Amino acid sequence: MLWFLDLAAREGMVVDRYADRAEGCLTKREDGKWWLSRVVLTPEIRFSGDRVPTDEVLRDLHHRAHEQCFLANSVKTEFEVRGNWTHTA
Repeated sequence: MLWFLDLAAREGMVVDRYADRAEGCLTKREDGKWWLSRVVLTPEIRFSGDRVPTDEVLRDLHHRAHEQCFLANSVKTEFEVRGNWTHTA
């Protein structure tokens, strides 16, 4: 999620912590071989500073980061992001 961090920084957001628990789903193809058909990202992001993003802004940042991501643009695996972000004082 380096693209997410880059985009957030460009928009003046301070990310204190970014962690992710990615889960994948293996699916058997018609030829019997397995492939990684789905990835669910569950980022835990902590922000501080004056610019605290709304849920809508965070969804937009993740969408734009996904569009820039080399991996996401190189594979046919479905990606989903489930956020858990907080603002710290």
